[in-house]
Amino acid sequence: DLRSMKQNDARIARTFHEIPVHRVSKVKTGIVGEIYVKYSALANNHLEEFLRKQDCEVMMPGIMQFLLYAADMPLEDVRLYGGKKSTQVLNGVMLTYLTKYESLVMDAIGQYPEFTVPARYRRLKELAAPLIGTGCKMGEGWLLTAEMAELALSGYSNIVCAQPFGCLPNHIAGKAMISKVRRLYPEANIVAIDYDPGTARVNQENRIKLMLSIARENLEKETNEQKRS
Repeated sequence: DLRSMKQNDARIARTFHEIPVHRVSKVKTGIVGEIYVKYSALANNHLEEFLRKQDCEVMMPGIMQFLLYAADMPLEDVRLYGGKKSTQVLNGVMLTYLTKYESLVMDAIGQYPEFTVPARYRRLKELAAPLIGTGCKMGEGWLLTAEMAELALSGYSNIVCAQPFGCLPNHIAGKAMISKVRRLYPEANIVAIDYDPGTARVNQENRIKLMLSIARENLEKETNEQKRS
């Protein structure tokens, strides 16, 4: 029930808040992409671990927004193309419930200023609007594009877009949208990496290292400007 969830979320956030942290400046890096490749270390050759070894601070968008996306997209179908009233009712109930849970999570995180509070689902749809239509919903669809925009806005502008080789929806909403995201967010430093058993791991890592070399140059410039000011 929501009351128990609220208590659990508050306790989890407080527990993380109590962990001692030694803060140093690092390259802030985000990970987006096809849902399995993004989250599975097996699929992405331990991407998050690799980035941490490169002395990066890593941001991985959560699963909650994807659940909201899955509940909302049948409603988008009805809005664009028409459909059954039962679909509207059922998915509307699911979306309402998940939105309440999302609020509990965000409120718990937001109590502590050292945490970066993820953008709410509604905000992600707003970020997607100038970039891609919400009717583009195969696979991760417009949500992937919106996550890149969110990361750029929240300071994690160095982004790895992890995609399976030949995954058309991911290439459209991910790789193909990079130039448009960069036009709106010039600070965005994005690299798309194909993950496939036939792709050499060293090639993947070298492309990421090239992206990170640009990120470190930008971080050094930013640090020097702050010192001068």
